[in-house]
Amino acid sequence: MIVVGARCAGAVTAMLLARAGRKVLLLDRAPFPSDTVSTHYVHQPGLAHLHRWGLLDELLATGCPTLTRVSLSVSDAHLTGPAPSLGAVAGGCAPRRHILDHILVRAAVRAGAEFRPRTTVLDLHWQDGVVAGIVHGTRHGTQHVERAPLVIGADGRHSTVARLARAPYLHQDPELTRTYYAYWSGLANQGLRFYLTRGAGTACMPTHDGLTVIPVAFSRTGHPIANSDRQRTYLGTLGQTSLDLERQLADARQEGPLFCCSDQPNFFRRAHGPGWALVGDAAHTKDPCWARGITDAFTQASMLADSLDMPLADHRRVGKALTDYARRLVHDFTPAYEGTLFAARMDNDRRSRELADNQHDPAYVQRCFRGFAGIPEPAPAQA
Repeated sequence: MIVVGARCAGAVTAMLLARAGRKVLLLDRAPFPSDTVSTHYVHQPGLAHLHRWGLLDELLATGCPTLTRVSLSVSDAHLTGPAPSLGAVAGGCAPRRHILDHILVRAAVRAGAEFRPRTTVLDLHWQDGVVAGIVHGTRHGTQHVERAPLVIGADGRHSTVARLARAPYLHQDPELTRTYYAYWSGLANQGLRFYLTRGAGTACMPTHDGLTVIPVAFSRTGHPIANSDRQRTYLGTLGQTSLDLERQLADARQEGPLFCCSDQPNFFRRAHGPGWALVGDAAHTKDPCWARGITDAFTQASMLADSLDMPLADHRRVGKALTDYARRLVHDFTPAYEGTLFAARMDNDRRSRELADNQHDPAYVQRCFRGFAGIPEPAPAQA
C-alpha cells in the first residue's frame, strides 16, 4: 500500500497497516521532523489511542504536560474543574507538531513501513480505470512510478490524492472563522483555559519547553483583517477577552511570529473509490474551534486500518470494506461536525446565559467538559 501524507492520519495509518503485516510505503513532501499549522490539542480519546498503541509514554517523556484542569469563561459565567478522565488518561495535551508527528513516523518505520520524506506526488497511476499506484518526482528532476493495490490519501484538506481521483464533496458548509496563534513564555500552567467573547474566542494550552500556545478564533461575520493589522488585532482581542488573562500577559512574552490560518473549510468528501481511499482531513474537515482534528485523524486511521483486514487481491471484499468505512465515517462524525459548526458561529451571548445558570453544578460542568473532549456520557447504572 502507499500512504500519501505522513502527519497524524497518514503516519498512524501506515503504522497500523505495517503492524498488521502489510507492505507500506509512506510519503510526504515535507522534511521530517518539521512543524505544521495546527490546533495542537489532543483530546482524551486521542491520547487513549496513543496509550493503546504504546506511544503515550513516549510522547509524555518529551516534556509535554498533561492538562488535568479545564476552565471556561464567558461573560459572567466561569466553569472550572478537573479534566474528565478516560481510562488511564487523566486529561488532554497540546504537543508541538514537529515532536508528535516525528514520534508517529518513527513508530510507522519501527513497524516496518518505508518512509520517504521530501517526495511530491505528481499523479496517480491508473490501470483499467483503477488506481494502481502513484507517480512522484525524484531529486534528479525525473518521474518515477510506484505501484500498489491501494493508495491512501492522508494529505490534508487540499489533498492531491482527492483531487487526482476526482473525489466529490458529499457535503460542504461555508467557512465560519479564521484563527491566529502564537507561543508565549512566562505563563503558569493552569491547565486548559478557554475565554469566549462576542465574535471571538481564545484558549491557553501549555505545550513543550515551558511555552503556552494561545490561539484566537475570529468570526468571519466581522470585517476582514488586513495583513498589517493581524498582530495588533490578535493582541487587542487577547486584552479584551479577560482582565485576568490581560494581567498575566503583561508579565509574559510572545516567542516568535504570529501564525495565521484563514483557510478553514467544512466538508465531507467521498472517502473511497477504485484503488484509493481518503483518511483524516482529506476525507473530512471541520472548523478547528473544538480542536478535534488530531483526535479525529487517529480515530479514522484506526477505522480504515481495521476495515482492511483481508487480502487486498480480493477486490470485491476490499471494495465493500471501503464502502462500509466511508459510510461509518460520515455517520460517526456528523454529530460532532454539526456541533462544531454551531460553536463556530460564536453565538456566545446566548451560550453564556445557560452556562451562568449552571456554572455551580458540578455534574453540568463535567457534562460540558466531556462533550468538548468527545467522551461519551457514562451508561446509567442498572437498577
